[in-house]
Parts: sequence; C-alpha cells; structure tokens
Amino acid sequence: MEVNSFLQNEKCSPEETPVLVLAYLGDAVYDLYIRQYLIEQGITRLNVLHQKATGYVQAEKQAIAIRSLEKSLSDDEAAVVRRGRNAKSGHPKKGKDIGLYHYSTGLEALIGYLYLKRNYTRLQEVLTMAREAVDASENFELR
Repeated sequence: MEVNSFLQNEKCSPEETPVLVLAYLGDAVYDLYIRQYLIEQGITRLNVLHQKATGYVQAEKQAIAIRSLEKSLSDDEAAVVRRGRNAKSGHPKKGKDIGLYHYSTGLEALIGYLYLKRNYTRLQEVLTMAREAVDASENFELR
C-alpha cells in the first residue's frame, strides 16, 4: 500500500465508522504527531524520545487534553467525544482510573474522526491544543 493511497482513502466514512475504530486510528495519529513533535524539538536519544512520548500519550494526559478542549468543540466533535467516552472498550491497566481511560478514548475518537474527514486544518488545531494542555499540566519539560 502506498502512503498516498491510505491518506486519500475514500472508502472510510467517519460517520459510519464504529467509534472504537475511530479511537484506534486516532491513537496512531496522535502517537505519530507526538513522536514527530519531539523529534522536531531536537531530541535524538531513543530512550528520551520514548520516555517523553509516553508522557504525552498516557490516558491521564489525554484526559487532561480533552477536558481542556471541550469548550472549543463543535457539536459534531463533541458528539464524537461523547460516543468515545461512552463506548464499551477494554479495561485500563490495573489500578488506573476507568474514567480517565474513557476520556482518553474520547480524544482518540475525535482525532480519528477528523483524520478520516480529512479536516487536516482542524486536526492540526486539536493536536496542538492537546499537546499544549499536556505541556501546561505539569510544566512538562522536553529535555
């Protein structure tokens, strides 16, 4: 499969795609965005890249991100997040808050939805706001 073909796939309608599939795709898009962002910051040591990326993509941080975005979402976007939060998905790691896990699924579903809609301008806005919310949550340091 060529990169160009999966970026322009017309067979996937975001409105008809199951919300957990949107979240699955959104997880990959968010992870790629964070990895690219960290590399652009000049981080080149793999163990540091992994540690920093994990700090952004864990459920607790994604829950912070989506909560900070809630007021800026359109009605359609809010509906996708709500569907993602309410979906019957897997269970979080032992000792983790299931509510935070559900919020993170909502963020991932939104990212997958925007990606499939090919609304790349809005997707970039959401990804940037999510990252900035995580950065602000603990004075998250890159180096």
